[in-house]
Amino acid sequence: MAYKPVEVVDLAGNAGMYKGNLGIPNWLIRSFMAGLFIAVGAALCTVCGTGVDKTLGPGFKSLIAGSVFPVGLIAIVLTGMSLFTGDTMLIPMAVFQKKSTWSKVWNAWFWVYIGNFIGSLFWAYLMVIGPFSKGGGPELTVFGQNAIAIAEAKTLPYIAVGSIGMWSAFMKGIACNLLVNVAILLALSSKNMIGKFFGIWFPIMAFVATGFEHSVANMYFIPTGIMLGANVSWAQFVQWNLIPVTLGNIVGGFIFIGAVYFYSFKKELSTMSPT
Repeated sequence: MAYKPVEVVDLAGNAGMYKGNLGIPNWLIRSFMAGLFIAVGAALCTVCGTGVDKTLGPGFKSLIAGSVFPVGLIAIVLTGMSLFTGDTMLIPMAVFQKKSTWSKVWNAWFWVYIGNFIGSLFWAYLMVIGPFSKGGGPELTVFGQNAIAIAEAKTLPYIAVGSIGMWSAFMKGIACNLLVNVAILLALSSKNMIGKFFGIWFPIMAFVATGFEHSVANMYFIPTGIMLGANVSWAQFVQWNLIPVTLGNIVGGFIFIGAVYFYSFKKELSTMSPT
């Protein structure tokens, strides 16, 4: 049981209207939880992917990481939390349909981004003093060592090649959020929970396994590595990953999904009865 594509676009506009009207306290609370949930999936990637490439190869490691990461977005969508990358599509979609305003877009993006960052950092700290270290001390577990490797892999190669590295991070951000928002539309299209589950799972698995960049996931991955002693500074994290990936995520969600899908169904939307 599924909604028609034009109905999905209409539902996305309604969801964006609802999210745009939440207000600062609610944005912060919901986005804190969303950042935490994305970090749960990212931490699971780290644990489940540790050592796999040495026995089964890098492709299988990517498949396992992609297979477990979607738990975060599944929890966010099904429990109604607020994720910056999803809101780059949903709230502008409401504006396109004249159900919200651009001021609400900017306000929501700002506060949700902050809340996602705080939630991600909280889970990063929890993992650092928990499963990634032995008894919370300086000695790391194999999972903590892998967390360092992930943080360095998400930053140092971009720095090494200069401006093309920043462009690479930006393009990976576009591809990532294109798939994230396809997952959200697929979740909206289903009328039952199992349909929403698989609608989210496949595109998210695809973006993680392929190796694209998600700004909120990186708010967890790279700070975790930094806390554990990775050869990455906070300034390098922000400059060489977070900024270009965030901008790419905005383009991927806002342009490639929000604007494209609204334009594709604009005429059909104009004939629908108000809901």
